[in-house]
Amino acid sequence: MRTRPSLAHLLMLYPRRPRELEHRGALIELLAPEGWSDVQVEAWLDWAADEDLPLDGADPLAGAAQAFVQRFDLPASEATDLTATLLLGVATPVHTTICSAEPPLNLSDPASGRVLADEMARRRASRLAASAIDATASALEAVTQAVDRCEGPRGDCSDPARNPALARAALAARRAGASDADIVRAIAGESFTALPAAPDEPAPILAFADRALIASGAPEATLAAQAALDGDLVLTFDPETAEALTEAGRGGGIMISARRLQTLTGDDFEEALAEVAGLWVEALHAPATLTIVDAAEAALASPDAGFAGTAAAILADAGAASLFVEDPEARLRLGVGAFSAIDPFQTADGQIEQRLNPAISLAIARHGGDVENAERWLFGRRTLVDAPGIDHGALRTRGFTDVELEGIEMALAQVSNLAEAFRAPVLDPGFLQDVLGIDASESDEVLQHLDFTAEDVAAAEAWAFGRPDLNGWTDAPAELRPVLADVGAWEAAVRSDMQPFSALPDLSPLPLDWNATTARATRALADAARADARAVRLKRGPAPAGPLFDLPEAETPRERRREPEPQAVDRVVEKVVERDRTRRKLPDRRKGYIQKAAVGGHKVYIHTGEYEDGELGEIFIDMHKEGAAFRSLMNNFAIAISIGLQYGVPLDEFVDAFVFTRFEPAGRVTGNDSIRSATSILDYIFRELGVSYLDRSELANADAESLGDGLGSGGAEGGEPEAVPAARFISKGFARGAAPDNLVVLPFGQKRETPTTTAGEPTEAVACPACGDFALQHRGAGWVCDTCGASPSMQG
Repeated sequence: MRTRPSLAHLLMLYPRRPRELEHRGALIELLAPEGWSDVQVEAWLDWAADEDLPLDGADPLAGAAQAFVQRFDLPASEATDLTATLLLGVATPVHTTICSAEPPLNLSDPASGRVLADEMARRRASRLAASAIDATASALEAVTQAVDRCEGPRGDCSDPARNPALARAALAARRAGASDADIVRAIAGESFTALPAAPDEPAPILAFADRALIASGAPEATLAAQAALDGDLVLTFDPETAEALTEAGRGGGIMISARRLQTLTGDDFEEALAEVAGLWVEALHAPATLTIVDAAEAALASPDAGFAGTAAAILADAGAASLFVEDPEARLRLGVGAFSAIDPFQTADGQIEQRLNPAISLAIARHGGDVENAERWLFGRRTLVDAPGIDHGALRTRGFTDVELEGIEMALAQVSNLAEAFRAPVLDPGFLQDVLGIDASESDEVLQHLDFTAEDVAAAEAWAFGRPDLNGWTDAPAELRPVLADVGAWEAAVRSDMQPFSALPDLSPLPLDWNATTARATRALADAARADARAVRLKRGPAPAGPLFDLPEAETPRERRREPEPQAVDRVVEKVVERDRTRRKLPDRRKGYIQKAAVGGHKVYIHTGEYEDGELGEIFIDMHKEGAAFRSLMNNFAIAISIGLQYGVPLDEFVDAFVFTRFEPAGRVTGNDSIRSATSILDYIFRELGVSYLDRSELANADAESLGDGLGSGGAEGGEPEAVPAARFISKGFARGAAPDNLVVLPFGQKRETPTTTAGEPTEAVACPACGDFALQHRGAGWVCDTCGASPSMQG
């Protein structure tokens, strides 16, 4: 007869390897089971530190587990087995509050409405205060950064009137609720990062009401629904269950990983579970709060159809009071996450990777399915060979050669979506322009330019990068298709099988939309009451990340000064026209200039492109001798700036944002006649653009008169400025020979004094009426001819 090994013997057989982890400022050397991630080990260390357990010796985890078990004053053999359950990751203590410690509210009591309203107001105020603290702290940090990024005298950088970036940041901080005194402190460099953190999420409110009233949608149901929308509410339908929930939430308990124990014991799972439950019930004194996590995974991996009910019955027979207690920290210690097809794990070299959930993999193999096919469906093939919608054949018909296809295949192993593999620098800009007719700045739209439909792109992307779950897997075994289609429904069914064996109800939250109305919450409560649920917990889901509105920037109204006398003014009616957010494309043949310079010895080429009206529309940045990564970053940065300019972002905004940025290379600038030094490549680029396109002369740090263009105030010594051939400024290739070669650019922008003539000098030559010679001279009050001596009388 085969004898099942004890838990202590399993611990001796299970490999544990040494690790070094930094924990709370100290480096700890310990032994941890193979398969445990660093995060899981750190969670155990946090638990030991919170319990004031020793973390010293050759095996700190073992010492902490033994010290914890010794608190129960058990025999040595039982204490050894309980210690083994902790070190094997089979069980962990639970410290959680199921419901609020306050007595349950009777919704039929008229005073309960006021109590719920006050509690909801407190929770709402706490949530809003946390959001306001974060917003104000971020705004004040932006004020400090606006001063730190400024290059110039400290007084000018700290003055909002002279530092536009500081003025904008200070105005944003004031709008966020910061006082002017805090803004002044932030300008002085005081840090506002160490602000109070948001309070922990409060425990759910516990209430009870008559089932019939809730099912009929009575005012009690509306009252509970309103409370659930602003907080977390657990509603029971009898006072006994409410009292049991209150008592169970005041003590500790033990959480057991069914899947972990199943992996360690195999066919002896039921016997091992009974032993673990019995040991912990004896230690905690019945009725103890024991709960099973990952039961859905264990049930899927087990060939026994009634696995969940059997496991729950074993715990109930041992004297467990509850099977449903949630504690995120305890789940982390056991390495148990949400049940899904994708299971993250840590490799031997410390990298976090993803794999098919081992329980699902085992179930697929047991039902004759192809596990590798499931993995390809889930994680993709990282290739477009034989892909639906977009494959190599479809790409060849559109001009792709083996060179481009090889680059795309190499990129698919590193990118996360299909669009990233079809853009520069994966595809050469020359290929995009000459073969596909796509500008490099529009490389994000390659697939659309190639006339691939959205369905084609989605199918090819799923083929190459996989899908979020196994729903729709065509080769799934017939018995597993309902489970793989909705693993959440499978987990709910497993919990339902365990429900009859639990002394407490399952308090899994019934999710509500983040913007659910009171009527929707009332219907959810009524449906649960009619379904004979023992209790129902309503909780709003989290709101979507990011802004939910596209709001225009509103100008702050200026304060009106009190005038001594009211003055009548004409009323001006203005029409507000919203600018269309469309991209203004550059002409196919565009003008611009190329500026070569060196910043700190690093050559930089700036190539600009302009619209017909001379407005800047794109830039290219080339640094040929830098590393490939740096060049690619600069190229993509130039593309981002170009797209912003074409969507209407003013060049002034980019200039204000990037001038005075400081990083290497920096220093002396050569080759540019208006910029002599820069604090970084970006500082040089946007100084040059500001001087050339915005007439921002304050950004130039060279003598304006030294510009060697022949059009300044200089010129020939003692004479007028010399004209410059127009070929210096007009591109012969752009004009295609339409501009004559003899064009010159005359000096401009200078005021010239008109020479004055004396009153005695004739303004034009006058012929003598006697001899016809042009020798008349004005002498005295009359005219005298130097040739014939006549003195004719001339009028006019």
